[in-house]
Amino acid sequence: MERKILLTDCPDETGLIARVTGICSKYKLNIIKNTEFVANQQQRFFMRTVLEGDFCSGFLQEIREALPKEASIRLITTSRKKLVVMVTKEMHCIGDLLLKHYAQTMNFEISAVIGNYDNLRELTEKFGIPFHTVSHENLTREEHCREIMKVIDGYSPDYIVLAKYMRILTPEFINAYPNRIINIHHSFLPAFIGAKPYEQAYNRGVKIIGATAHFVTEHLDEGPIIDQDVIKVDHNFTASDMAEAGRDIERMVLDHALNYVLDDKVFIYGNKTVVFRN
Repeated sequence: MERKILLTDCPDETGLIARVTGICSKYKLNIIKNTEFVANQQQRFFMRTVLEGDFCSGFLQEIREALPKEASIRLITTSRKKLVVMVTKEMHCIGDLLLKHYAQTMNFEISAVIGNYDNLRELTEKFGIPFHTVSHENLTREEHCREIMKVIDGYSPDYIVLAKYMRILTPEFINAYPNRIINIHHSFLPAFIGAKPYEQAYNRGVKIIGATAHFVTEHLDEGPIIDQDVIKVDHNFTASDMAEAGRDIERMVLDHALNYVLDDKVFIYGNKTVVFRN
């Protein structure tokens, strides 16, 4: 008896749910949970089906034959995902991830941490996780990214998490891991992109600050958004106060985003996402 997740993404048509669930019934697969959504403007159908049973080789082929030719179909085992985490100097996000790795409270294990400085080595190695320092000094951005890719490829991770990694990645790097790089941005995008967002927010007198977790694309801080949240601030907050409050919300948003992605609840289409939160 196995548990797997069937992800269906295709042009919308009448009867799609019945076709899929009918085949599941034919193969005596128990549907634990089924969630669907139609993007009406794009006429696109998305469905996440949690199944339990004995999976025969012909099941997935029959599903493909029952759906439109353009359909994207994936049958995924519910195993823990492997992460490589990239960091610079800030420890709040990587510290949170290391604790969750240790406690096994989320569906991941951290294979390695890569930093362009050595600052977070001691913290990482306390959890028995390899830390690789790949310095950017005396290297072009392209050379530096290629050196990081060599380390990443040695671990074959499912996803790469930028836990406050503060350097811009090259198109070559991003294209090597499509839809597999997750970033936490210290701002409620699209506002205050780039450097020093809390100083930007303070100077504008904003009343909310937030964080955004998104997939990384070649367009800086413009990739498909996975999760966002905000907290209220007021005139009593200095830029430093905002940054401190921001660290809490960054941890929380990254935590939520990883939960959705690692539990295979996120579909990407165009520059948007469908996220099944429940």
